[in-house]
Amino acid sequence: MRFLETVMGIPMSIDIRGDVDAAPAAERAFVVLRDADRRFSAYRPDSEVSRSNASGDRVEHSTDFREVVAIGEAAARASGGAFRIRRPDGTWDLDGVVKGWAAARAAHELRSAGLRDFCLNAGGDVAVSGGPGEGRPWSVGIRSPHRPTDMLAVLAVTDAGVATSGAYERGHHIVDGRDGSVPRSLLSATVVAADLTTADVLATAVFAMGPDGIPWALECGARGVLAMDASGRVLRSGQLAFAQPASAG
Repeated sequence: MRFLETVMGIPMSIDIRGDVDAAPAAERAFVVLRDADRRFSAYRPDSEVSRSNASGDRVEHSTDFREVVAIGEAAARASGGAFRIRRPDGTWDLDGVVKGWAAARAAHELRSAGLRDFCLNAGGDVAVSGGPGEGRPWSVGIRSPHRPTDMLAVLAVTDAGVATSGAYERGHHIVDGRDGSVPRSLLSATVVAADLTTADVLATAVFAMGPDGIPWALECGARGVLAMDASGRVLRSGQLAFAQPASAG
């Protein structure tokens, strides 16, 4: 069964396999995602992030807010400041953490309901469990930075999170927190990790750090990294399984 909603302004889908009534669990997973959007969206004036930014942090933060900030602060320290969760004016910018964190929580909701074979796709960041059937892994497509209809690669993945960062869809929304510059040495960075929170944070950090971030990510919890540099060269490291091999497409 496949379920689809638009959350955080992007399409999110849940593909659940097996002879089960998956609708109640899927709805609870979407509740998790919608709640994260209400709490962390900088576009909602009543969100916790917006209220905190407007008050100069003179509000009591929720447990979830403190958890997201702690994840971001740990990534900032580990990356030497390349990953950031505050803008130059001191306001919060938690986008590099929130989507992966929320999707990982939604995936946990599915597992808590006893579901074992599912793929949750949060706007291209993917959490998978088990497989689609017959012992096969899930196929996770990584789009080409050059052409949205082409695939850079298709990964074979099970029980993992896969996240990609780049500037080809949302423009230059990621900056190197060390100096505020726009990263240009990579066109895309994809990270496979045990969970989507880790994959999402590391993918953002690798994109900000450039090729030097690839070995760093492997030391910080990535299973594998697939990237394309500005010249179109494909960089791969760690443990990556391909349903279709990577190309310089």
